[in-house]
Amino acid sequence: MGCAYSRIQYHIPENQQPMSQASRIAKSAVDELPHEIADLGAALAELPPELRQRIDPLFALVAESSKRRRRILNLVQDALGQLRLDMKYMLFDLEATRRERDEFRRQIEEQA
Repeated sequence: MGCAYSRIQYHIPENQQPMSQASRIAKSAVDELPHEIADLGAALAELPPELRQRIDPLFALVAESSKRRRRILNLVQDALGQLRLDMKYMLFDLEATRRERDEFRRQIEEQA
């Protein structure tokens, strides 16, 4: 039986492939395990097969959980970045709208 930590791989569905180099870099960073977990996997690989058989499924759960948390964190960070950008656009639009309003008021007052 092979080690679970050597078989764990993240699969991106075809319809969700990254579109830019930055996305590919972010995805590969998500796929990496923290070095502590990787070190644990290396230590587990040195155990006798009968012990490794019992620990491999648990290690696989820990590794997948770590990857899932990292993916979620990246999604939240991306969403926050997009929200910040959207807010900047909205503030710009609000300022432009206020300037237009003030200009129309000035024109109305001049006509009256």
